[in-house]
Amino acid sequence: MPESLPSLAPAAAPEREAQAVARGIGRLFARNGIWCLAEMPLRSGRRADLMGIDAKGRIVIVEIKVSRADLLGDAKWPDYLEFCDRFYWGLAPHLDRACLETAAFRPDLCGVIVADGYDAEIVRPAPSLPLAAARRKTETERLARTALRRLAVATDSLCAGWGAEA
Repeated sequence: MPESLPSLAPAAAPEREAQAVARGIGRLFARNGIWCLAEMPLRSGRRADLMGIDAKGRIVIVEIKVSRADLLGDAKWPDYLEFCDRFYWGLAPHLDRACLETAAFRPDLCGVIVADGYDAEIVRPAPSLPLAAARRKTETERLARTALRRLAVATDSLCAGWGAEA
């Protein structure tokens, strides 16, 4: 195609791009012994894009952003902090992350991961803000039960209507 003509290929849908970022982060985490679940509902009514647990039982949450407007408009992210030991922003490579260094995004509380569909890199490690032992136990059990329910439903769709948790 001549360079003077614009591309007619559609841009990647934001959902597909977010899935690619999640995949890259999942691969990075798996190499480091962190196993995560996508779309994990929290007791607050929020939903973590990725929630995982490492080999020491620490809970990690990742909030994925693929557009500047979504990143700048996210006022709910502090709600996730009470459910994890470490919190990360997971960003698509093209996203400008300068705003994450401002006071509004509390860089002292959040790590940053840049990812595509193939891999990811931690560009700012998340500080460890340990949960209370009782909260960690509750969240670990919720994460395990959700993962096991999803596995059971994937294996036998009849299970989907049984034992659903709120």
